[in-house]
Amino acid sequence: MGWLENVIIEDKEIDNERLELADKNALYFLGSNLTLRQCTVVLKVPASRLHILGVRFIDCTFEVKQELKNHDWSRAFLQGCRFMGRLSGCDFGHRLPLTEGRENGGIEDCDFSEARLDGCRFHGCDPRTLRFPKWPCFTVLDPIGRSRELNSAPWPGSFLPIYMEGQFTEPPSTMAVTFFAPAEAKMYDTTPEAFRAVIEKFDCIVY
Repeated sequence: MGWLENVIIEDKEIDNERLELADKNALYFLGSNLTLRQCTVVLKVPASRLHILGVRFIDCTFEVKQELKNHDWSRAFLQGCRFMGRLSGCDFGHRLPLTEGRENGGIEDCDFSEARLDGCRFHGCDPRTLRFPKWPCFTVLDPIGRSRELNSAPWPGSFLPIYMEGQFTEPPSTMAVTFFAPAEAKMYDTTPEAFRAVIEKFDCIVY
């Protein structure tokens, strides 16, 4: 593989533009002191090619053209944004413990209703300001506060909606987690309907 071209965007405000981050030979850095307002951001690169640190996205639309896996959005502030496409293992919001860049992270008034989320976490925010995707996605609210009740339910296979010990322990800032039932059902060799039968028993799960 040849050298990747660094595409660095920082220290400016961009309004009403369309940014396509799709070059397979590029490494994108959206950096400090960058504000995007009412922009459309098209993402067609893996998380390893996308670095977002200290960016403010205001009223932007994200078109995720290939599944974005394990991307940390907690170093960005998102307000009034809309997401479309598939995202899995992503973190949004003001995540604790703080590491470089997370001190400015946050999320509010964002719309994920047209997205497909699986294993995506929302930190340090008010989930009531967010629009989550409907079934077959489902979102667990206050997962840490309701962890004992949630984890004692008869979930299919060895699925747990929240990990409270071990290497996968949830950070204390986790306010909501969204899953995609068909993906989870495939992983645990069961059906989405088996998940729904448990989901329907909880008022802290929206779907």
